[in-house]
Amino acid sequence: MEVPVIKIGNSKGILLKKTILERYGIGEKIEIIMKQGHMELKAVSPPRQGWDKAFKEMHESGDDELIGDDILDDDLFDEWEW
Repeated sequence: MEVPVIKIGNSKGILLKKTILERYGIGEKIEIIMKQGHMELKAVSPPRQGWDKAFKEMHESGDDELIGDDILDDDLFDEWEW
């Protein structure tokens, strides 16, 4: 797809159709990934988006158990001087 580069104030930019923005989930920001000879545009998702769903699924399947010892066991506090 070819789109024109247009003047926007002292800068230049491109316009993308609403249908393209919706199709690729592009909101207020995009990430531009610079590659050799081209650029990639990527939708920016909010940090930790979807974590709540993933944590719920982990809990329901029993995958939310600690895989190591709890380093804050009560007996370790006995060695500290308060």
